[in-house]
Amino acid sequence: MAGRTRANGEGSIFPYRNGFGAYVWVRTPTGDKKRKYVYGKTRDEVHDKWVKLHQAAKAGPVATAVPRLDEFLQYWLTEVIKPNRAPLTFVNYELFVRLYIIPGLGDRRLDRMQVRDVQSWVNKIPSICQCCAQGKDERRASKDRRCCARGACCGESPSSRTVSDIRACLRSALSHAIREELITKNAAALVTLPTVRKRKHRAWSSDEVRRFLESARDGADPMYAGYVLAVVLGLRKGEVLGLTWDAVDFEARELRISHQLQRASGALLHRETKTAASDDTLPLPEIVVAALVRRRQQQDADRRALGSGWPPGGLVFTTKFGAPVDPRNFNRSWDRRLSKSEVRKITVHDARRSCATLLADLGVHPRVIMRILRHAQVGVTMEIYTQASSKATQAALIRLGESLDG
Repeated sequence: MAGRTRANGEGSIFPYRNGFGAYVWVRTPTGDKKRKYVYGKTRDEVHDKWVKLHQAAKAGPVATAVPRLDEFLQYWLTEVIKPNRAPLTFVNYELFVRLYIIPGLGDRRLDRMQVRDVQSWVNKIPSICQCCAQGKDERRASKDRRCCARGACCGESPSSRTVSDIRACLRSALSHAIREELITKNAAALVTLPTVRKRKHRAWSSDEVRRFLESARDGADPMYAGYVLAVVLGLRKGEVLGLTWDAVDFEARELRISHQLQRASGALLHRETKTAASDDTLPLPEIVVAALVRRRQQQDADRRALGSGWPPGGLVFTTKFGAPVDPRNFNRSWDRRLSKSEVRKITVHDARRSCATLLADLGVHPRVIMRILRHAQVGVTMEIYTQASSKATQAALIRLGESLDG
């Protein structure tokens, strides 16, 4: 009787339909031991695949069944992104997956997805009206419908920036699929995207900043100190609203930035800042100290008026009832103050840019501005630094003209 020519568990090659098949026992990513099959028209072709499969099995786990993209994305969101990324990252990725990726590519098997499939899908996204696709207008009461549900498509299609973010979400998911050895190539990483034109950010002059802050101070605006922190120290909106009193040292005149307030999945979350580079301790100029003292006096008055029902937490910015200030309500307060102060309309984040621009106009070194704004990369600071105000540009051109005037 002939002896065994293959070791136990090594698998075998066998005739299969009009060709040949083979299998190897492998350890799956979940830890189970299963057979993995390969097929081909000739025995030599199957033998080559069989040898490669053996090598893969020795190197690590091997998937015996490759899921469809929609199945994998649900696993990726639940088991990878939600426990390990910021809540707002999960919210954005879930939205991209649900509204764009699954409707366009969800039925494709991971290992059969080609670059041309992803490219065609990316090309179509900007032409799809999301009001039509999501039925936004249809969800309104009949009397309030005004566009797509009435046959007048509003053309609410994603911007180039959004298309880029959607592709980045898919690319991240497929990169994880490669790490789990479900696929060997990331099709999303190889597609060509539409050019993203950066929005030209706006910044205030020192006169506009002064008028805005004076209007808020004289009007006893409860968010006055928040505006000061945004413009003078360049704090982000979430950092302003997430600031606690124990992070303010009036004696040392310092402020410690370590937390932010975010809205995610319908809840307000008081959590750490997004990156370690965002954490820092900054000195407090006199205008900031005075604004924070005024804010504490306002809050103490609100606390006394409410009585024993004031909630714990120690946030600097709260409603009259001690609750956190919703970021959307901060935006509304900002916009109302813009109208009252009659200055150019800019966003809260553009106030941070105004801080950088004013510092640049004062001749502050980019590395110092980088420290104040807590940028992770100096290139971000330099992009702001090189966008000098029109006043500084005019002065520079006048000096150039004088130097050239014979």
